[in-house]
Amino acid sequence: MAEAVVTLLYRLGVRHAFGVSGGGIGPLWAALAHSPIQVQHFRHESGAGFAAIESYFANDRPVVVFTTTGPGITNALTGLLAARGEGSKVILLSASTSAANRGRWACQETSSYTLPSEGIFAPGSLFHFATILESGEQLPEATRRLALGLTRPEGFVTHLSVPTAVQTQPMSTSLPPVLFSQSLPMATEAVIADCARRLSEGSFAIWVGFGARRAAPLIRQLAERTGAAVMCSPRAKGVFPETHPQFIGVTGFSGHASVLEYMQQQRPLRTLVLGTRLGEPTSFWNPTMVPAGEFIHVDIDPNAPGVAYPTAETFAIQSDISVFVKALLEQWPTVDRLAPPDLPRPEQGVVNQCRLSRLVRPTTLMEAIQRRVVEESDAIVLADAGNSFAWATHMLQFSQPGRYRISTGVGAMGHAVTGVVGAALGSRGKAVAIVGDGAMLMNNEISTAVKFQLPAVWVVLNDARYNMCAQGMSLQGFKGVDTKIPQADFALIAQAMGADGLRVEHESELEAALEKAMNSPTPYVIDVLIDPTQPAPIGGRVQSLIAQGAIDATGDR
Repeated sequence: MAEAVVTLLYRLGVRHAFGVSGGGIGPLWAALAHSPIQVQHFRHESGAGFAAIESYFANDRPVVVFTTTGPGITNALTGLLAARGEGSKVILLSASTSAANRGRWACQETSSYTLPSEGIFAPGSLFHFATILESGEQLPEATRRLALGLTRPEGFVTHLSVPTAVQTQPMSTSLPPVLFSQSLPMATEAVIADCARRLSEGSFAIWVGFGARRAAPLIRQLAERTGAAVMCSPRAKGVFPETHPQFIGVTGFSGHASVLEYMQQQRPLRTLVLGTRLGEPTSFWNPTMVPAGEFIHVDIDPNAPGVAYPTAETFAIQSDISVFVKALLEQWPTVDRLAPPDLPRPEQGVVNQCRLSRLVRPTTLMEAIQRRVVEESDAIVLADAGNSFAWATHMLQFSQPGRYRISTGVGAMGHAVTGVVGAALGSRGKAVAIVGDGAMLMNNEISTAVKFQLPAVWVVLNDARYNMCAQGMSLQGFKGVDTKIPQADFALIAQAMGADGLRVEHESELEAALEKAMNSPTPYVIDVLIDPTQPAPIGGRVQSLIAQGAIDATGDR
C-alpha cells in the first residue's frame, strides 16, 4: 500500500516531500525515501508546511508534507491553514492509529477518540478533500479526487491519512490512470462586451491582486491601451511593474499614500478588480477606496466579489484572469487612451529617517537590499510577519511577478523563516528571507538548509523585541507592555548549525555583507542590529485596529 500511494503521488506531479518522520509513518517514509520524489527531512512540521507552500509557488508543482501520528499532524496544521489561504497545492500525508488499537490509548493515538475528525480527516475549511485510507480499495476514488483537485486553477489542500497497519498491506487493485483536466471558468462574450462598455464610459483604475499573477503581460497591455491607473495588493507586488509611470502604489498594509491621494483627488468612475478579495490587508475596508460608480470585480472564486465592500455597487464576473483580460482587449477600441499626466507616484522611505542611534536604520537596510538583491539578482525575496513585512512591502520595488512572497491571510510568524528553504529548493536558486528576530527564534530551518546545502539567505532585523507589537501598542495608546526579548547573536547560531553568518553593526557594512551572502553557495545568515526607534509604516493597520475597538479607552494604562 505504501509503495502504491507514493507511486500515485509521483504520477500526480509531486517531486518534493517535506516533513518529519516517526514510527507511525515508517513504511510510508521508507517508500518515499526509495522513490524518485526528493525527501527533505525538516526539524519541525510547521516549517515543512511553510516550505511546501513556497516550493509550490516557486515551480507550480504540488508538494507533499509528511507527518507521523498525533502531534506530527497537529504541528503541521498552521502551515496547512496557510497553504489553504495562500492558494497553494499541498498534500498532507500522515499516519493514523490502526483500527484495532483505536480507543486503547495507543502511543500518539490518532483517531476520533483524540482528534476532531470533522476538521482533520474530512473536507471542510482546512482541507478541500480528506480521508483515512483503510484499505487499498479506496485508492482509486482517492486518485480521482486528487487528480480533479490538483487540476483546479486555484489552490488545493488535501489530507491522506494511512493507518500504520494498512501501510504494509499488499494492493489488490491496480492504480487507475491520471487523465483528468478541467476547463477554465470564463465570462460570456456578452458579459465581456458589457464590461468594455462600462469601463469606456469614464475613468477607471485597475486593482491587481495575487490571483492575477499569471496574467501580468496582459494586464500591462490593458493598462497601456486604456491609460488606467494601476495599484496592487501587498501580495501582488511585481505583477505590474512598480517603476511603470501608471503604477500609483501598493494598497493596504504598509502601502503608499499615493493610492489614497489618487482616490481622493482623481476618484475613478469604476475600479476593475483582478484576482483579489480586497480583504483587510489589501484594503483595510477603507471607504476611500470605493469608486464613484462601481467595482467590476473579476475572480475565479465566485464568492470573492462583494465580500470586502458588501454595500458598494459591484458587477461580479467569474473568470480566469488571463482569459478575461485577453477577451477584454479584443473588445476594447483600437484607439489608445493616454494616462493622466499627473498620476501620483509611490514614495519609498518617506517615513522618519532621523538618526537617533548608531544602529542600522531599516530604511537604509531596505535600500541596500533593493540594490544588491532585487536589482542585481533574480532571487526570490520573502518577508516574514512583523516590521520586516512592513518595511519590505513599503520600500522594495519589483518589476516581475513571483519575485516577492508574503503571507497576508494567516500571516504566521516563521512563515518566511522556514519558507525560504522551500523557495530555494523549488526555484533551484537563491532565496532571501527578510525576517525579525522574534520570528527567527520562533521557528527556523537553518539546519535543514545546511543538510541539503540550499542557498537560502536570512536577513534578520535584530532589535531585541517584537517591534511591530511595541510600536503598534504605543500607537493604540497602551503603555507598559513588555515586548522585549534577550538579544541573540544569529550569526553565531548560524555558524553553530554549520551555515555561514555575519553580524552587521554599522550601515557601512551592509553592502559587503549582502554581497558575501548572495555569492555564497551555502546557507547564510546576516544578523543586522536594527535601530528600534524608527517608526515602521504600519499606520494603516493600527488605524484599522482602532476602528475595530483595539484602543486604550481608560487613558491610564
